[in-house]
Amino acid sequence: MTRIAIIIGSTRPGRNGEAVANWVYDIAKQRTDAEYELVDIADYKLPHLDEAAPPSLGQYTQPHTKAWAEKIASFDGFVFVTPEYNHSTSGALKNAIDFLYGEWNNKAAGFVSYGSVGGTRAVEHLRLVMGELQVADVRAQAALSLFTDFTDFTEFTPAAHQVGAVEAVLEQVVAWSGALAQLRKAA
Repeated sequence: MTRIAIIIGSTRPGRNGEAVANWVYDIAKQRTDAEYELVDIADYKLPHLDEAAPPSLGQYTQPHTKAWAEKIASFDGFVFVTPEYNHSTSGALKNAIDFLYGEWNNKAAGFVSYGSVGGTRAVEHLRLVMGELQVADVRAQAALSLFTDFTDFTEFTPAAHQVGAVEAVLEQVVAWSGALAQLRKAA
């Protein structure tokens, strides 16, 4: 069965991302088209990139990198739950992505973002990064506003229509993950 990771893209104390990712995961668990798993980058305690060799060589030496690589390699696709910090994604998520290369290749990615303008600028940056990693990013996106999908900017209270946006992301990520399976086999 296709395996999709829902990745919490923030490590900030008091982060909104955990509530958002849990909500996405609850929606995903109701589906039967893939196996979904919640992955928290905070659990891997990745320091600022500390591998001597470029990730494209796959010569990982650090135990945290090896654990992260094993986890990411086990998936066919990803849904990144990302905040928008200063018109981009979180440094923690970018760092976690940059630790690896081959483990991302020929897989699909979708985005659920949040911020003052729905996190759309963070996703714009992530789409560029995904292209370099040979990840097919899907068009659908759920963009959550701190003004309308949160109470007092901290309590996650998504508008009802956002469920459909998440469903569209999941649908496309699963479809593209399946379509890319032949490329993963060939690699």
